[in-house]
Amino acid sequence: MDFVSPVEATVKETLNRFSLSHFGWAPLTRPLSIDFYKSWLKQGHHASMDYLVRHLEAKENPQSFAPKARAAIVVAKDYHPHPFPAAGLLKLRTAMYAQGTDYHQAFKAELEQVAEVLRARFVGEEFLCFTDSSPVLERDLAYRAGVGWIGKNTCSINAKRGSLYFIGEIYTTLALGADFTPHPDLCGTCSRCIDACPTGAIEAPKVLNAGKCISYWTIEAKETAPVELRTKFGDWFFGCDICQTVCPWNEKVFGRAAMQSASQAAQPGLSADGIEADLRWILTTSNATLTKTFGDLPYSRARPTGLKRNALYIIGNGRLQNLRPEVEALRENAKLKDLAEWTLGCLN
Repeated sequence: MDFVSPVEATVKETLNRFSLSHFGWAPLTRPLSIDFYKSWLKQGHHASMDYLVRHLEAKENPQSFAPKARAAIVVAKDYHPHPFPAAGLLKLRTAMYAQGTDYHQAFKAELEQVAEVLRARFVGEEFLCFTDSSPVLERDLAYRAGVGWIGKNTCSINAKRGSLYFIGEIYTTLALGADFTPHPDLCGTCSRCIDACPTGAIEAPKVLNAGKCISYWTIEAKETAPVELRTKFGDWFFGCDICQTVCPWNEKVFGRAAMQSASQAAQPGLSADGIEADLRWILTTSNATLTKTFGDLPYSRARPTGLKRNALYIIGNGRLQNLRPEVEALRENAKLKDLAEWTLGCLN
């Protein structure tokens, strides 16, 4: 920033008191990428996530969602290692952002603490906190606030921090200037993320087709993935990190060996017995117990039937013969019987 007003200096000082990796702010105006977003929706790349269509108006016109807001404070928080540790995590291959308490709750609670301090310092001003569960084009805001550029894998990337960070926003009635310079796009000619995606979900630079994405099919989707895709899921149980762990900028920040290990193995040194034990428990535990067990963990996003579905993908792809009895028991399950038959076919 070249110039910081007293108001902006106070905001910056407040943010520096919290354990945030980096931050910025930008006027709350029509998003730069809104036309691209509309085209993405028109092409059906949002798959079954119809709420993204419903959120369009609020994303294009932020004041329709928050009438008094004038600017957005955009904050980032590293999630490797995970900042919100949790007990009860499975030994199954899980995206790094989900290896702790559900950040939608924990990170938003932290943002609310920031907002509370700001409310005390700016009496009469408003501060509204959001994570990505709200109708906000947060990567667009992150770009304009200088937090990171939008990479070819569609993630926000920062040259000093990589891309393994949560993004949150605080909409405010404060008049904060456009003092942060957008981060330059440093992807260059690199295409590692596009080349490494097992399902070809990144169809072009910055164009992700959710209908092909492992994260979509193991978290958001309520239905079963097409056969031609599920065979490419490997041992991913919940989400996928490959398009980030192969990124040179994450290798630079976190080390090439660590990122290669994350790309290629579920849990280094974990025994097959440990994986099978978790899969067996998922398949044989009641939906009610699964819901209670995973109440504040990201796994709950996929719902119990989704978790059992994901377990069947892994068993089929890994040819885990020891779990045949548990799979056969699901042949009578109305929602999973077809997938159970596919899994048994893989075992045969």
